[in-house]
Amino acid sequence: MVSIIIFSIFILEKYTKLNKKYQEIVNYVIVGGFTTIVSILSYYLFRIFLQNYVLCTVLSWIVAVSFAYITNRKYVFYSKEKNIYREFFEFICSRVLSLLSEIAIMFILVDFLNIQDKLAKIIVQILIMILNYIFSKIFVFREK
Repeated sequence: MVSIIIFSIFILEKYTKLNKKYQEIVNYVIVGGFTTIVSILSYYLFRIFLQNYVLCTVLSWIVAVSFAYITNRKYVFYSKEKNIYREFFEFICSRVLSLLSEIAIMFILVDFLNIQDKLAKIIVQILIMILNYIFSKIFVFREK
């Protein structure tokens, strides 16, 4: 019994240290997951009304980026930046780069590899989430 308690305490200590060390990444994955859901659901919604997958991608991007800025600022990077307009502009610029990447990859997957656009959208979102974390960490929410 004592060994189980000691082992449990050991595991909790390791988890706490690990959680602190990787908290930003874990929070980003959670927020990124929600952003991805927002992006995919809005894409599917726009796709009901519009036939052009590129236009649907752009519209879903606008919705997802708006959601992402607010949640990344507050829950991932805990930004204290006073100049929100500059920070938002940097965020938009970094997301424009990922948007162009998303459109290019969607084009390749749908038009060249003949992957169904809704499946391609899911695949692309995983790649874009990684790219967005790198851009956010390096260019937007960096410590100044």
